[in-house]
Amino acid sequence: MAGKRDYGQFCGLAAGLNVIGERWTLLIVRELLISPARFNEIIENLPGMGPNLLTERLRILAEEGVIEQLPVPGDGRGKRYQLSPLGEQLRAPLLDLAKWGMQFLAENDRDGEVRAEWGFLAVQAMVVADRVPEVDESYEFRVGDEVFTVEVRERTVKFLRGGVESPVLIITSDAETFVRIGARMITPFGALATGDIKIEGPAEAVHRCTRMLGLS
Repeated sequence: MAGKRDYGQFCGLAAGLNVIGERWTLLIVRELLISPARFNEIIENLPGMGPNLLTERLRILAEEGVIEQLPVPGDGRGKRYQLSPLGEQLRAPLLDLAKWGMQFLAENDRDGEVRAEWGFLAVQAMVVADRVPEVDESYEFRVGDEVFTVEVRERTVKFLRGGVESPVLIITSDAETFVRIGARMITPFGALATGDIKIEGPAEAVHRCTRMLGLS
């Protein structure tokens, strides 16, 4: 296929990198892990990437069956991109990669771009499977102007954009603090002391949530 790298190796890792190993491709997948998005929404979250390159990367991902193009209701020419079932298989390994990469974040990286959605993806990466609470409850994260929810039901964790009715915890923060906590540059309790994060809810729910996220 023209424009796509081929390592020419009979190896599963090489074959996977033939599809997603090009510069920017995994960050496109990151955006679609958060939610389906239109072209302009994707490129807005990828400053430094040109529209022609995004068009090419989306074309390759669609041809390989990693993403799907859907019509936008009320917009006859609009397209919305979302991960296909094949693309959704990348969620667990990419969250693991994001968690692994947090250890390389440094204070001088704070001058770079940061968005609330990336912080919420970091939260997804932080979940420790054997520490998921046995209690059914929801935690609402208000990060900048965005709202996200982590919902625990029957020891299964679900991540939602937007709020839900009667969350047991409401956590309010800016995006940078959110990511810094995930990268363990600061602790949630240190951020509480400085006022950079606010938590509303019972102490036992705070304990369950922070334990699930590997923060206590």
